[in-house]
Amino acid sequence: MKEMTYAEAIRAAMSEEMRRDPDVIFMGEDIGLYGGAFGVSVGMFEEFGPDRVRDTPISEAVIAGAAAGAAVTGMRPIAELMFMDFSTIAMDSLVNQAAKMRYMFGGKAKVPMVLRCPAGSGTGAAAQHSQSLEAWFCHVPGLKVVTPSTPADAKGLLKAAIRDDNPVVFVEQKLLYRQKGMVPEEDDFILEIGKADIKREGSDVTVVVYGRMLQRALEAAEIVAKEGIDVEVVDPMTLVPLDKETIINSVKKTGRAIVVNEAVKTGGYAGEIAAVIAESDAFDYLDAPVLRLAGKDVPIPYNPDLEKAVVPSVNEIADAIRTVMNR
Repeated sequence: MKEMTYAEAIRAAMSEEMRRDPDVIFMGEDIGLYGGAFGVSVGMFEEFGPDRVRDTPISEAVIAGAAAGAAVTGMRPIAELMFMDFSTIAMDSLVNQAAKMRYMFGGKAKVPMVLRCPAGSGTGAAAQHSQSLEAWFCHVPGLKVVTPSTPADAKGLLKAAIRDDNPVVFVEQKLLYRQKGMVPEEDDFILEIGKADIKREGSDVTVVVYGRMLQRALEAAEIVAKEGIDVEVVDPMTLVPLDKETIINSVKKTGRAIVVNEAVKTGGYAGEIAAVIAESDAFDYLDAPVLRLAGKDVPIPYNPDLEKAVVPSVNEIADAIRTVMNR
């Protein structure tokens, strides 16, 4: 084990896979000599050279299209969008081509590409550079959507995504890049896509949470623990395919459920998870309605105080836990 930041864990995963497999390439805006907008790929250009670490034009349509084309013709591209917001420009290649080709060709075509998407608020980047759009991609059959919350999860899941024969949207919350944690160093450290993790065991209420909100949920759990409330925290880690069994079993154990995400509430993935719980046999075990806690339905403000106010805080998560416990 070695202490790494989230960004370093992502770099380690990409570098290890590129050393292992010469078909793995990396492309995106300013990822070469500059080392990426968030410094994730510093040093990779020097090790792998311009043929395998390729700076692209400022065109997300080109990045996604080139990645899809390279993938279907035998390469394993990792493509980085500088901000997830710009996936709007990459949608046709991703949604209408990459997500559909394996199905349309009866499994004869494979599309082993990873689209890395720095997402979320908290950096003062305002409305056009701070969105959490993972629910869009979860709605598209043929795409896998991965949302690691810790450095170790980021490394293990990215290596799995690179080796997967299907297109994977890999969501990285930008404020996590400097978060530190212990990460296995071995090259064969792989986490299973589609498997949730119980980050904290408890008996009174289940909090299902992913991304940056995980740490806040864990902090809230410690706050309410002093009040005698025992919180179980479940991190899906992968949104598609979703590990429904782990979530349902947790809710059956605790009898209460809260789903937290940073993305806006309307149409957010928290609603999908809440529906999964409500439609399962966990419904019969509920002692209170499932509660969603999500971002407010507004563009992300530039003002730092307003920016903080539009996504769930530690205190808001703690209050939601108290609310569910008192119903």
